[in-house]
Amino acid sequence: MTSATATTPKKPGGARVHVQRFGTFLSNMVMPNIPAFIAWGFITALFIATGWLQNTGWDINGILGGFGDQAKIGWQGAATVLAQDGDGRTFQQYVGLVGPMITYLLPLLIANTGGRMVYGVRGGVVGSIATMGVIVGSTIPMFIGAMILGPLAAWIMKKVDGIWDGKIKAGFEMLVNNFSAGIVGMLLSIGAFFGIAPIVEWLSSVLGGAVNWLVSAHLLPLASILIEPGKVLFLNNAINHGVLTPLGIEQAQQTGKSILFLLEANPGPGFGILIAYSIFGLGIARASAPGAALIQFVGGIHEIYFPYVLMKPMIIIAAILGGMTGIAINVTFSSGLRAPASPGSIIAVLLQTPADSFVGVILSVVGAAAVSFIVASIILRASRKRDLAAGNAGDLSAAVAQTEANKGKSSSVLGGLVDEAEHDAGDAQGDGTDRLVRNIVFACDAGMGSSAMGASVLRNKIKKAGVEGVTVTNQAIANLDGTADLVITQRELTDRAKGQSPDSVHVSVDNFMNSPRYDEVVDLVAKQAQAAPEDANK
Repeated sequence: MTSATATTPKKPGGARVHVQRFGTFLSNMVMPNIPAFIAWGFITALFIATGWLQNTGWDINGILGGFGDQAKIGWQGAATVLAQDGDGRTFQQYVGLVGPMITYLLPLLIANTGGRMVYGVRGGVVGSIATMGVIVGSTIPMFIGAMILGPLAAWIMKKVDGIWDGKIKAGFEMLVNNFSAGIVGMLLSIGAFFGIAPIVEWLSSVLGGAVNWLVSAHLLPLASILIEPGKVLFLNNAINHGVLTPLGIEQAQQTGKSILFLLEANPGPGFGILIAYSIFGLGIARASAPGAALIQFVGGIHEIYFPYVLMKPMIIIAAILGGMTGIAINVTFSSGLRAPASPGSIIAVLLQTPADSFVGVILSVVGAAAVSFIVASIILRASRKRDLAAGNAGDLSAAVAQTEANKGKSSSVLGGLVDEAEHDAGDAQGDGTDRLVRNIVFACDAGMGSSAMGASVLRNKIKKAGVEGVTVTNQAIANLDGTADLVITQRELTDRAKGQSPDSVHVSVDNFMNSPRYDEVVDLVAKQAQAAPEDANK
């Protein structure tokens, strides 16, 4: 492998880029804690008064109705035993978890994550302390307050530490560090209680009132006019995680479900567009659309359909009308989800759907897909002759490049849509080195998703090559600690990775799914593995 040619990094600018960064920051606070939201959703579904477990046990009399009275009696006896243990505790008492989890656990997890992003463990601790002030000082779940206080408190702590950095006498470091963090956390908690909590509560009431007005005025479907183009431009995180999720959680606490969780997560619009391309598309777009549809609908990775929209911008009309249809159906049936569906897979959506919303949610997905398919098909058919005459067989690679430019980073999923020879440029090289490579790390912004898929691809290649003793993992760039022998990043993130782990070998790729650089890495570790026994015998 040869050293990478130095390239001048693109200077980000413009309001869209700043909004993207803001959305990414919010997303990075929420996404790692999605399992906690899912757990809360299941606990709510099981143990609230209208949940799946009621009275003496699971209420499945309706299901057992066809098996006769004996089946019902037998089940109820078993349920009674299951519903109460030796100490007299019942399943129904478990509902006491619902309130504390949404009031304390979830906001504190978000605050701790945001604080760690700014100032490590110390920032997470101080951010959590400060957030307690805004939690106690309000009457609603403080997700927005946690998103503000967590990073802000960590930043303030970082600045305070900088005042006496290097000036503390030996032996007093722990004393000063512990007391300074405790005092700063206490002061920020008090300030949050009296100052920030009322402001955030007022802001939440305004936003909630706006949503309720849209619902009551039957105008909520118009939200798709902003959401669908925002998704294609990767502005959805700022909207979804910054506004919709906090408001949806508050609404779900009151009613057991929220339609807001479906505004952006409905996989129907994208699925309909991809099916239209599968039937009426041209060239590589038509050939790749069926696989993309499966990944989008079942895998929940919506970004995979964005290039198809950018390739023919008129298709955004199909996405908007499909999204509006899905929302209108959910409004009509008063359906919603218990908790966020992340990723936006049909599986995740159905798992978070309460029993009284299955019909509405399923119809909303089907209706959104049908409308977007019909509209996209009309647009594709109308331009088919013109595209063929112009020799345009579906320039998907250019659309992928435009999508990644909008997103501000490469995507493994999008990269997998086109042939690697087209998409992976020859300038994605690694630094030449004789260092023994045993620990390979894939790094991206969040350390999930694309880097996890890339790690899986390379891990399989190394396994097929018969190389042992090499570990391949994935993590966030911010968590690189210099212990990795080789770090693989998307090209525009390599400079950041080098700053975090300067002594590692760095390899840059354009996509994580099928880069030719992987073969070079496999060759390197294979040659080192072969040379190791020879060196040992010398």
